[in-house]
Amino acid sequence: MSIMESFNEIINGEQPTLVDFFATWCIPCKQMHPVLDKLKESLGDKIRIIKIDIDKNETLTATYNIQSVPTFMLFHKGEAVWRQSGAMRLNELKALLDPFLKK
Repeated sequence: MSIMESFNEIINGEQPTLVDFFATWCIPCKQMHPVLDKLKESLGDKIRIIKIDIDKNETLTATYNIQSVPTFMLFHKGEAVWRQSGAMRLNELKALLDPFLKK
């Protein structure tokens, strides 16, 4: 199974999936790591969070036209329902995702 097939399998699931497109050399990406951990801790099963290293997954990066990192995309049943680039605080990220998680 290719990375694209497994990625599609994950985002097509019932559970909303937040995808973090990041790079190991990106300082704001590193700053987001504990924020995403806390987000998962507080939301539990309401959300799935996966990280995609743009330097190791060029096909996905190109497919979703990732121009800057970090870029976050929320998928629900295979559909991209939200997208934003740049680091943000936990409460800000939760507020942005909240409308999509009540479905």
